[in-house]
Amino acid sequence: MSNEAVRIKKRNYIASRISTYLVLALVAILCAGPFIWLVLSSLRTGANIYDLHFSLKNFTLSNYTGVIRYMNLGKYVGNTVIITVVGIVIDVVFSAMCAYPLATMEFKGKNLIFGVLVATMIIPAAAGMIINYLTISQMHLLNTYAGVILPTSVKTFSIILLRQAYLGIPKELIEAAKIDGAGEMRTWATIMIPGIMPSISTIIIFDFIGNWNAFLWPIIVLQDPEKYPLATALQYLNGSFSYKFGYVAAGTVISIIPVLLVFMMCQKNYIEAVSGAVKG
Repeated sequence: MSNEAVRIKKRNYIASRISTYLVLALVAILCAGPFIWLVLSSLRTGANIYDLHFSLKNFTLSNYTGVIRYMNLGKYVGNTVIITVVGIVIDVVFSAMCAYPLATMEFKGKNLIFGVLVATMIIPAAAGMIINYLTISQMHLLNTYAGVILPTSVKTFSIILLRQAYLGIPKELIEAAKIDGAGEMRTWATIMIPGIMPSISTIIIFDFIGNWNAFLWPIIVLQDPEKYPLATALQYLNGSFSYKFGYVAAGTVISIIPVLLVFMMCQKNYIEAVSGAVKG
């Protein structure tokens, strides 16, 4: 190949890469546009929901200090942390325990149980709210954190995802552990759980986003506004300060920050789990 052909090929490659990055940058800007506008609105005085310009004219942090003072933000964040953390722990522990026999043991009705679990995923979440409410009411758990957490704590998606992750662990490791005298619980805790950490990180991300942004079910169960999670409290802030959109924008940005932090901490394992699921 001549030097001229090599130069032409190199120029085409560079042009292709530049074009690709420009397109990706444009898509990223378009996707991040609403969030950027929200952040800028939270840093301006007199921000209006109908004002769509991207500028920092009249820059101020008063919206953040004002919403923290007005909402007693620490209390609502504490409520949300309790609901979110307890919900994640219950989902991870019980889903991991439920998925283990479905992946590694042979018993009658295993395929039927798995089929029923998959079938439940087509049922709309709203369809179960009435039954969940009646159950929580009969258990005298209305207006409690347990009433918010328990009905949606263990998710079918988590069980199925962890079952697929268990299937990816070599059976030789399980057999070697049993030869060494390990029981089922020890095998599960020392061999299986470390091997499915990427999938557990994925569940943590999904659960954190879902529980942190929970809105409708807490309103149904909790009668005391002092127990509301942050997303529900922000809706009441929107009603109280519909004329002061800067407060609403600042509160929304504050509520998004923990979600971004959790995603960044679990991002590596999340990508590994998703790519593994696609390959599988």
